[in-house]
Amino acid sequence: MKRRHFLPLLLALAAGRVSAAEGDPGKEVIGMVTLAVYFGTDGDPAAAGARTVAVPKEVAERFAKEERLRFAHYRLLGRDVKPLYRSYENWAQPLAPSDEVLLRFEAQSALSKEVMLLDLELWLSRKKIFKTDAPLSPDKPLLIRGPEWRGGRFILSIELAPGEPKA
Repeated sequence: MKRRHFLPLLLALAAGRVSAAEGDPGKEVIGMVTLAVYFGTDGDPAAAGARTVAVPKEVAERFAKEERLRFAHYRLLGRDVKPLYRSYENWAQPLAPSDEVLLRFEAQSALSKEVMLLDLELWLSRKKIFKTDAPLSPDKPLLIRGPEWRGGRFILSIELAPGEPKA
């Protein structure tokens, strides 16, 4: 940029006439990402804590269909729903206010009705334990068997839904 054009632009920004975020296509919401953290155990489900809730029968049946996720008891530990921006990364924090479990996600392709490629990173206890470029289909969750925890295992469900958040 030439110097003679830089000064008027700088003055316009300072005066508030031009916003850096104005018209930024990267901030367009192209979908919603839901991260749910479950606890699966063959022992006492009370080990997950008093603030957890039993999962619906449909969720338990879906987990039981996969041998690696088959447990006697399931509890929902937390859930977070975040917007998916066209060109920006975002973080989901399902166990808020705790940062024990975090998911970083960013779109790697345009949202289609069939599949979208997301860059995913799973962080546990401030350590990155999982990174992948996962193809997600709308309304078909990606299930991840997480690490051992309190005599059971974390089960993470990452789901993509197209469109804006519903008010």
